[in-house]
Amino acid sequence: MNWPILSVVTFLPLLGALFITFVRGNDNLAKGTARWVAMWTTLVTFAISLVMVVRFDPTSSEFQFSEKHPWMGVASYHMGVDGISLPFVILTTALMPICIIASWASIQKRVKEYMIAFLVLETLMVGTFSALDLVLFYLFFEGGLIPMFLIIGVWGGQRRVYASFKFFLYTLLGSVLMLLAIMAMYWDAGTTDIPALMRHGFPLGLQKWAWLAFFASFAVKMPMWPVHTWLPDAHVEAPTAGSVILAAILLKMGGYGFIRFSLPMFPSASHDFAPLIFTLSVVAIIYTSLVALMQEDVKKLIAYSSVAHMGFVTMGIFAATSQGVAGGIFQMISHGIVSGALFLCVGVVYDRTHTREIAAYGGLVNRMPVYAAIFMVFTLANVGLPGTSGFVGEFLALIGTFKNNVAVASIATFGVVLSAAYALWLYRKMIFGPLKPSMDGIKDIGLREAIIFAPLVVLTILFGVAPKPVLDMSAASVANLLNKYQSAIAAAKTAALIAQ
Repeated sequence: MNWPILSVVTFLPLLGALFITFVRGNDNLAKGTARWVAMWTTLVTFAISLVMVVRFDPTSSEFQFSEKHPWMGVASYHMGVDGISLPFVILTTALMPICIIASWASIQKRVKEYMIAFLVLETLMVGTFSALDLVLFYLFFEGGLIPMFLIIGVWGGQRRVYASFKFFLYTLLGSVLMLLAIMAMYWDAGTTDIPALMRHGFPLGLQKWAWLAFFASFAVKMPMWPVHTWLPDAHVEAPTAGSVILAAILLKMGGYGFIRFSLPMFPSASHDFAPLIFTLSVVAIIYTSLVALMQEDVKKLIAYSSVAHMGFVTMGIFAATSQGVAGGIFQMISHGIVSGALFLCVGVVYDRTHTREIAAYGGLVNRMPVYAAIFMVFTLANVGLPGTSGFVGEFLALIGTFKNNVAVASIATFGVVLSAAYALWLYRKMIFGPLKPSMDGIKDIGLREAIIFAPLVVLTILFGVAPKPVLDMSAASVANLLNKYQSAIAAAKTAALIAQ
């Protein structure tokens, strides 16, 4: 089977978006058609992406399903996935149908345009994780800004324009520096091909500047403290499905970038700047957890918890140990499922009450027992309870960091305690206590909402009990990355000794 499966998975949503563009008819018919086309497009894309999982060889660290065609002189159309990028591709294709179904009833204006924006966004996100050319990666990486900017700015809340511009400008600023670094790398290596650049030894001076330029872009995307302030605003104003994609996929592009570019291409700089990353990660974990404790808006609390959880990811990645990097990847996949589900939980009650104020809720267990049980699963996974996927990633990241830096890992462990404090406080305020009079007529989740949550609950518990499938998929690629990283560090130390 030699058909270009990766290109199909990447561009099939774009085809669906094109089809929706030409949908005509009366308003209700056009809305219904757009929804069904978007849902079937995302489901078929997900099904084809599962074929890649079946055909993927986890024992190989090489890029698989590769496609390479000449494109525009400097850059080529080069696509491929390894054990690091494939989990993110699957996470993206799996969550998109859930987002379409979640938007079924809540989005009533400009439905066609909304579905087109989501399908275009899917193409750009899958492309970001699959691109094996720097220029191609940059186009996909930056392109994702536009549909997300529109999703927040058109279908968001009252302060949507402010939030969308803040999101756009923060992210764009870091990316301009990345573009300069890409040019410098091309002038030094003579190619923009990512596998070739991984083998190319960049001089230390260029490594440091390029590392900082890539860091500027990825740190904003993750987002790391102190460039995280766009995230709570974007989350609060975004529609429910927009928040899901923002938390589950777009944040992960920063972590993926660190693993794909910073560690293999700039190993000496990554080693030298690791203390900076550790400091920022620990501050993010502790500070944003404390900020989350003070929130009055449900979405803001979950948004700040995302910043704290991403702190564990960056800490694990730059610990540069097999447990740390594997834990970072697993934590990103787990967080994608759990935080996406938490935003869906908020969307369920927001659709019924049209408020996100924590104080407005109380005693929901009396009227919504099924919802209370589902919300509990994801709250405990967010805390990192053993037996849920949230535990595995955090535990591995902490172990990996402990081998490298005991002090950093010890301080970061307090973040686990703080996450329990804000998550359980939120759950108690909303679910237990006396039933608020305003919540009296509220209905439990329906069939459509149950369909959305069922796979997410199953995956959260399954990956908590049996994390092996995700860890095995990335194991060979992580081992290969770290072997090259350690060799480069050893060679740099030897060269420094000789120079003395």
